Amino acid sequence: MIRTIPGAGDPRPSPFAGGRTLRVSFSALLRVRDRGQIVLLRTPARPETFSPPGGVFKYFEPAAPELERLGFHEERTGPRGEAARFDLRGFVPYRARGRFRRWFAAGAFREDAAQCLRRELAEELAEVGFGRLAGRLRGLALRPVGCTEEGPDPVPGKPYLQLRHFEILELAPAPGHGVALHRELLDLARDPAVDSVIGATADQVLHGRTAEGIVAPQSALLFFSRRVHADVPTLPWPELR
Repeated sequence: MIRTIPGAGDPRPSPFAGGRTLRVSFSALLRVRDRGQIVLLRTPARPETFSPPGGVFKYFEPAAPELERLGFHEERTGPRGEAARFDLRGFVPYRARGRFRRWFAAGAFREDAAQCLRRELAEELAEVGFGRLAGRLRGLALRPVGCTEEGPDPVPGKPYLQLRHFEILELAPAPGHGVALHRELLDLARDPAVDSVIGATADQVLHGRTAEGIVAPQSALLFFSRRVHADVPTLPWPELR
């Protein structure tokens, strides 16, 4: 069980208080694990990097008035365009961080972690060339493993602090689509002819790479309570289009 790191308080005084900006990113990650390895997928925005399946939660239209009252603005830059609409990745005033956490914890008018992962899995499996597995996602049962919160922390070269929240789930062991998808993802990770799906051990995650490429820092959260490496920059936007 991954240890939960509570995010209820900010023990350190921050120069960003008093009206400054906080970047928030609330995500769900899927842990597919067997024999000490986890499954990672190639990341299109970072072609030499492999990440756990998952991504940012989306909110629903009825939440917009409350998020507006909190001063939330989506991060809509980059190549994703309309695909990033309703993402819970963006900016709030630093003073609103507690209210934003409480809004998220209430769970109203947003995806839960299982909904988020089913949607993200469908998108990511298509991106790595295995969209045919999307049929396994219908009725897919997931169970929570843990939750980790990072920050608020400074971001090198950026004029804001960052707060990140990760919920980790895994495929439920009950018979059905979950068992089949678990087996197929592991088979892909072990197939030397497949270069878009790999397996990584805890030692490789700590090292930060495998023979196939760089391991995304958030992969550490599937084994440990915190990451150990800095973020990997994305490609410049023109190269992603």
